[in-house]
Amino acid sequence: MNSPGHVQSVVTDSRLVEERRGQILRAAVKLFSDEGYYTTTISQIAREAGVSTGLIYQYFGDKDDILFLSLKMVLETYEKEIPPRLEGVRHPVERLCMALWAYCSIIDGLREATVLAYRSTKSLRADRRALVKEDETRTNRLLQGCLRACVAGGFMREVNEYLLVYQYVNFCHAWALKHWALRARFSLGKYVDEGIRILVEPFLTDEGKLALASLRRSTANFRHKPAPAKTAKRARGVK
Repeated sequence: MNSPGHVQSVVTDSRLVEERRGQILRAAVKLFSDEGYYTTTISQIAREAGVSTGLIYQYFGDKDDILFLSLKMVLETYEKEIPPRLEGVRHPVERLCMALWAYCSIIDGLREATVLAYRSTKSLRADRRALVKEDETRTNRLLQGCLRACVAGGFMREVNEYLLVYQYVNFCHAWALKHWALRARFSLGKYVDEGIRILVEPFLTDEGKLALASLRRSTANFRHKPAPAKTAKRARGVK
């Protein structure tokens, strides 16, 4: 018996499988987001992807397979793309803020897929729902590690890490879930800046606030990537 995470493909060429599945999943995400999972048919996905219905069944067993891999694609993108954006960022406060900025930026490019994850995870088989939840918690642990380092370094006061991390996650996801309302008031950079004022700054110690002020200057309040030369100098106590 195959594991819950396995999706059978008739095609054995791994490169072709990855390419074709990506093409089909992008079409599926759009339709699932616009029309809903249950009302979307395999035939509709095939038309949107520009392939035949028969070809889809060469790469997926059924619609549950397509939904499962669509959601995995979204959550694995969060997990894989945030860490590279933290490379070279050493100060704990900067790492936390940059992680939130990266998370929001990634979601900005995956708004439809993020909304889909909220709407349709419940439509998966129970064993696959468990896998999707595990994927989400790995990204949560990355944020929790950043938060914990801030507290351990004396840059943030003691907080309930578990609850605050979920506030961070909800804040990042809201850029997709409530984009229809937020886009009229905020650019992405302004949204991140205001969120950090609410969810990070109030918990910082004086040293933590100095580090945040430095990051704001180097990024023009989260409108531009920080210049390496400016981020090399850190607050006292971090080498």
